[in-house]
Amino acid sequence: MAEQHPLVQAITPLVDRLNAELLDPAEAAGDDVTLEWEGKPVVSVRLPTKKSVRKTPERISDGGVQSLLAGVAEELGGPLRELSRHDKQQAVLLLESRGAFEYRKSAEIVAEALGVTRFTVYNYLNRAR
Repeated sequence: MAEQHPLVQAITPLVDRLNAELLDPAEAAGDDVTLEWEGKPVVSVRLPTKKSVRKTPERISDGGVQSLLAGVAEELGGPLRELSRHDKQQAVLLLESRGAFEYRKSAEIVAEALGVTRFTVYNYLNRAR
């Protein structure tokens, strides 16, 4: 799969949000959707089934949240653990606005990335509301 292909880069946030999986077109099965660019297959998307989501929810949610964490860290200019308290609060707000807390165990994942407790993450969310 051409991971640096512009099509793959463009659809990755959507695929993560849908808890779907990107595959090499050669690995595509019957229900997978193969996307083409200028008539050539670039990537296939496998949508989750209820069965597959139940089998691997931690892997799926962890990847989606990790992707969002990486984007926020880049936006705020450094590792999340090294941010000031104010910037960590801002990071939590950005993550919430991007849907990070819709994933299973996301508060724990975010807390670990920020170097704070889960309780602190919930406090940051409650203050903003």
